[in-house]
Amino acid sequence: MIDSVGGGEEGWTPPENFAMVHKGVYRSGFPTKKNLPFLKKLGVRTIVYLCLEDYPEANLEYLNAMGCQVMQFGVSGNKEPFVDIPDSVIRKALRVVLDPSRHPLLIHCNKGKHRTGCLVGCLRKTHSWSMTAIFEEYRMFSYPKSRFMDQQFIELFDFSLSQEEEEEEEEALKPQSVENADEREQE
Repeated sequence: MIDSVGGGEEGWTPPENFAMVHKGVYRSGFPTKKNLPFLKKLGVRTIVYLCLEDYPEANLEYLNAMGCQVMQFGVSGNKEPFVDIPDSVIRKALRVVLDPSRHPLLIHCNKGKHRTGCLVGCLRKTHSWSMTAIFEEYRMFSYPKSRFMDQQFIELFDFSLSQEEEEEEEEALKPQSVENADEREQE
């Protein structure tokens, strides 16, 4: 995790909980206005946004001006006993994250802990990480409030799809400037 960057240069403040996941893929909490120049310096082309709330208009304008596409995959937190993260939404978000043409890419939710941790954990599974290593990373970023349900979600997540599901997801992921996964499904 990086708390600050820059050797005195203005505009080099990363978002809360910022870290590199692997080359071209980053994770963080919600970027504030002061974090946007940092994202511009990184050359972020795509943001995978995991919250239900609309993205702030001022941030969208700045990001669009720098050529960054915001893709919203809104999910509620994975809280017992009645709220679950839908596998299909994580699967769609993973398809975007795994597409190198969308890199450099930032994954974020509000704090960069639980929803981001679930997506990154599922990404780690596609790269054959051990569950021990995945959970250790999840707990490092979610401390002090790690959620058992998030870890269970990661463990049970299956990225494989039927051919029909793959075709539906490919259609849903056609590029647009600001996308909302729920709105695409309703069309």
